[in-house]
Amino acid sequence: MPYARLQSVDLLRGLAIATMITYHFCYDLTYFGFAQFDFFTDPFWLHARTLILSSFLLVAGISLTLATHNGVCLRPYLKRLGMIAGCAALISATSYFMFGPRWIFFGVLHFIAVASALGLFFVRQPRLALLLGIALLALDRVFSHTFFDQTALQWLGLMTFKPPTEDYVPLIPWFGVVLIGIFLGNRVWLRTPPPALAHWHGTQPLTRLLSLAGRHSLLVYMLHQPLLLGLLWMAKQVV
Repeated sequence: MPYARLQSVDLLRGLAIATMITYHFCYDLTYFGFAQFDFFTDPFWLHARTLILSSFLLVAGISLTLATHNGVCLRPYLKRLGMIAGCAALISATSYFMFGPRWIFFGVLHFIAVASALGLFFVRQPRLALLLGIALLALDRVFSHTFFDQTALQWLGLMTFKPPTEDYVPLIPWFGVVLIGIFLGNRVWLRTPPPALAHWHGTQPLTRLLSLAGRHSLLVYMLHQPLLLGLLWMAKQVV
């Protein structure tokens, strides 16, 4: 079954999207002064971001594996990659006008564009993907160097400080999460015989709604913040 029609994957992606929207809504409430959440030092929000991003990137690794297990269809792959890269560029430009020096130079979409290319080298090597994924996660915990602090290398990670930006998803350690997703895609969804999870299908309204969001995750990602910001801006004018 084509990966895009597997409701289990769409649902997982939809759940990640839903929690991300909730996180961003709370962030926007703080941005407009409706709340006072501390997203930069409060352990709750720091761990929440890590959990949400990890789930999103795990599914990205699973999806890449399923989409390429019969070979890479170059035209749709490049079309999708171009859409992600274009949206990433749009976010960078928009964030520059909104946040100035805290503009987004390597956020989640920038990362996914790069990871989607690098991940192709590992989709047929699940054991190597798992080992390298764990190694990258461990490397980020134990090593950093001022060499990686220079502007041109900040997208790689391993810096001695977090750069001032509204969204930062460096290659290390987050590519490790994608690699673990590639391992799971091979060992769970592509297992023979496939487990019941791979062909699970739900008909509940909430399940169908989340699955729909998962199938159109890029569109939802690009639209949800303008909508939230616009609504809160109007609310601010009233208050």
